[in-house]
Amino acid sequence: MPEQKKRIYLSSPHMSGGEMKYIEEAFSQNWIAPLGPNVDAFEKVLADYCGVEHAAALSSGTAGIHLALIMLGVKAGDEVIASTFTFSATINPILYLGATPILVDSEPGTWNMDPDLLEEAIRERIKKGKRPKAIIPVHLYGMPANMLEIMELARRFEIPVIEDAAEALGSRYEDRPVGSFGKAAVLSFNGNKILSTSGGGALISNDKEFIERARFLSTQARDQAPYYQHSAIGYNYRMSNILAGIGRGQMEVLEERVRQRRANFQFYKEHLARYDFISFLEEESDSYFSNYWLTTILIDPAKTALKWETVLHELEKDQIETRPVWKPMHLQPVFNEAPAYLNGCSERLFSQGLCLPSGSNLSDSDRERIMGELCTVFNKYA
Repeated sequence: MPEQKKRIYLSSPHMSGGEMKYIEEAFSQNWIAPLGPNVDAFEKVLADYCGVEHAAALSSGTAGIHLALIMLGVKAGDEVIASTFTFSATINPILYLGATPILVDSEPGTWNMDPDLLEEAIRERIKKGKRPKAIIPVHLYGMPANMLEIMELARRFEIPVIEDAAEALGSRYEDRPVGSFGKAAVLSFNGNKILSTSGGGALISNDKEFIERARFLSTQARDQAPYYQHSAIGYNYRMSNILAGIGRGQMEVLEERVRQRRANFQFYKEHLARYDFISFLEEESDSYFSNYWLTTILIDPAKTALKWETVLHELEKDQIETRPVWKPMHLQPVFNEAPAYLNGCSERLFSQGLCLPSGSNLSDSDRERIMGELCTVFNKYA
C-alpha cells in the first residue's frame, strides 16, 4: 500500500514549548482549579496587549458574549443587532436570553457588517418601537470591521457595542487593537485560533465593574458570605488555571504567530496572482491590519467554471484540509425567521469563498505542496 501522506490541517494548534513552565508551575503549586495565579496573569497580559484595562478569562468566547448581553440587560423579547456573516456562536447567546437577533449583511471590502445597512436596521427597529439593546460586529477571519463608522452610529443612537474579536487577536484598526473600541469585546482561544488554550475565551473591557460582574456571574454568582449564598443566577464559565498557563506561554509568541499567518497570506497572493479568477480578502487601506488568521479566496464565476467545492474535494484527496467560508446566519434553518437587512454580499461570498490552510506551523514544504495541488486544479480552468 502507498504510504499515507501527512495531513495538512486548516489551522492546527501551534505550541512554542514555553507553555510548559506555567503548566508545571500550576502542578507544583497544586493550582488545578478554575482560577489561580495563571488566570490572574493571563488576564493582565491580555488586557495590556488589547489596549484595555480589564479582562476575564472564560471557558469560551460564546460565554463572553452571553455574559456581556446579560450585563447589558438583554431579556426575552429584546432585539440585538449582529453580523449575519459569522459563525453561529456569535448569534446563539442572543437566543439563550430569548431575545431576537437582527441580522445585518456585509460590505464587500471587509466582509464585515455594512454600516449603511446597520443604520437602516437601527432606524427601522426604533421606528417599530424596538430600540436594539446591543450591536455585535464581527472581525471576520482577522479582518477588522469598519469600526469608525460602526462606532459613530452606536454613539449617535446610544447603543452599546460588543466586538466579536474571536478570530482577530493581533489585528488592528486605525492602529488600535480590535476589541478596544466597544463597551466590551470577546476573544476565543479554541484549538484552531491564532492563540490556542485548547478551549477557552475572554471578555475584555475598559469598564472595571463590567468585568468584575462578569467574573462574579461566571463563577456561579456566589455571594460574599461564610456559606454558599446566591442572589443571582450564575454560570460555570471560568477558565482553568492550567489552560490559562497555556495562554500565558502562547502570548509570549503571539506577535511571531501573527507574522507567520501574514506570511502565509503573502505566499498565496504572490503565487496565485496569475489566476485572474481568484481574489482575496485583504486590507483595503492602511487603516486595517489583519492577523490573517485564515487566508480566504473568492473564485469568480464570471471568469471560470471552477467551483470551490471542486477545489475542496481535490485537495482533500491529497490530505489537505480547506473549508468553505461561513454560511450566513440568515440562511441557517435555526435563524431563518430572524429579521435581516441584506444586500446579497454574504450570499455571494458564501457561493464563491474558500478558506486555505493558514496555520502558523506550516512549513515551506507544506506550502509548496498546497500550492502544487492548487495550481494543478486551477490550471484545468485557467
